[in-house]
Amino acid sequence: MVTKVLMEALSPTMEEGKLLTWLKQEGDEVTAGDVLAEVETDKAVMELQARGAGVLRRILAADGATVAVGSIVGIIADPDEEIPDLPTAGAPKEKPAAAPKQPAEPAAAPDAAPTSPPSPQPEVPAPAGGRVKASPLARRMASERGLDLSRVAGSGPGGRIVKRDVEGTEAAAPTAAGAYEDVELSQLRKTIAKRLVQSLGPIPHFFLTTEIDMERAADAREALNALGDGPKISFNDIVMKVVAAALRQHRACNAWWLDGKIRYFEDVHLSMAVAIPDGLITPVIRHADRKSLREIATEARQLAERARERKLTPEEYTGGTFSVSNLGMFDIEHFTAVINPPEAGIVAVGSIVERPVVADGELEVRKRMRLTMSCDHRVIDGATGAQFLQTVKRMLENPLALVW
Repeated sequence: MVTKVLMEALSPTMEEGKLLTWLKQEGDEVTAGDVLAEVETDKAVMELQARGAGVLRRILAADGATVAVGSIVGIIADPDEEIPDLPTAGAPKEKPAAAPKQPAEPAAAPDAAPTSPPSPQPEVPAPAGGRVKASPLARRMASERGLDLSRVAGSGPGGRIVKRDVEGTEAAAPTAAGAYEDVELSQLRKTIAKRLVQSLGPIPHFFLTTEIDMERAADAREALNALGDGPKISFNDIVMKVVAAALRQHRACNAWWLDGKIRYFEDVHLSMAVAIPDGLITPVIRHADRKSLREIATEARQLAERARERKLTPEEYTGGTFSVSNLGMFDIEHFTAVINPPEAGIVAVGSIVERPVVADGELEVRKRMRLTMSCDHRVIDGATGAQFLQTVKRMLENPLALVW
């Protein structure tokens, strides 16, 4: 029986996959459930399994090929069974060679012109005043492609440049001042780029910043780590524990924006931003509001390690209800984070620094930390976000509140 090997959707948001390595070769016997290949998805490296038994008769996508979900990448059949003649599903994308370290060469002489010159785009001089008539969409597309609209012919009313005019025009390659390298986007980086556009464009962000006294939290962390049993507690572990506890009190912030409705969650599934070589991924600590500080510390380290090894399963990085992003370890005192849709909020954690402050009428130096919350205004109002941050601040400044 012929079994088509399809590029499966190995993650909920996957649209295409990159075949990293075939673990079976043409002519190998396979049984249902055997791992045929390793595939790079938009989140992790996953295994592509056989859905039938027989012999791997054909491989239709080579190592390194990027293939759309649903495409046929191989065929499993009996050794003497007739199989369909199918085209190759994809080809590996080669990395272009670096440009030579020298200035751009002058234009070739007429006798050195290519035998099939490309059709030049008509040049259109800019009108008096310097403004080119173009639709907003055409202007945005031109900006993304690096096109000079003054050199594009408009086919719209009155010579207005529209979408189809930009689509049919190639941007001129910029002159290289030195050596450079063009690198194809990984599946993860493509997804990050797509989701950032989906977030910053449609979502009406607003930001709330508070400064927190971390002296007592630092003392508590030092005391816990001095016990010597269990994992070392980081400041990020403490922040995640506090944020989870605060979200349980402020259900309005533990929510998703879905078209036509807001979904409020009873449980807190906390997404934590983890930097990996290719970008950023947000593994999820489920039921974080029910877990102890030690449990959160242990799980956070395990998830971060699996994320860096690209071994997370879809269940480990989907379903978060709120996010925490920490750049304090990079000596960043303050930043704003982009909301991870459909979540309605994220907190950005800065570094802990010693600052001069007035306490009880006296000037003293204390450990301080800035925390900024990014809110989706469709879900969270200003007062709602401020009340949530007040709870976070109170708990961090009085960590014994967590044991009540």
